[in-house]
Amino acid sequence: MTKISMYTMCLVIDDEKVLLINRPNDKGFPGYLGPGGKVDFPESPTEGAIREVLEETGLKISNLIYKGLDEYVDEINDERYMVFNYITYTFIGQPLDNPPEGELKWVDISKALELPMQGWFKERFPLFFEKGTFEKHVVWDDYEKKAMKEVVTRH
Repeated sequence: MTKISMYTMCLVIDDEKVLLINRPNDKGFPGYLGPGGKVDFPESPTEGAIREVLEETGLKISNLIYKGLDEYVDEINDERYMVFNYITYTFIGQPLDNPPEGELKWVDISKALELPMQGWFKERFPLFFEKGTFEKHVVWDDYEKKAMKEVVTRH
């Protein structure tokens, strides 16, 4: 039976700035990225995104806008890893002083790609700001440790 894992990412936007987390090496996925994480059963992806942003940033978000889906399929291990992506302009509160996942930083959207980031996030970041939604489908070869197929569809 195929193992399916569901995750979220939600970029919080304030005018021309986006809130990113600078994750240290010991947390995995080091560099700047958006808040998010695993969807807990029986949460919906939207509920999971709201909870994860609150836990990682201290901000209470609402009015999420669905931007797209990242899907990684590993046929060798019979796994499917799905990331539901959102943005929001609606939040209350102030970012945490001591966040659990790394330093929080408001970054100019136009300069964000200059920061150190994981390659997968650097590729995905511009898609959050395009009109419409996106779907990224990656077939992963766990023996070769690389993508064998990668398709981005814009809707």
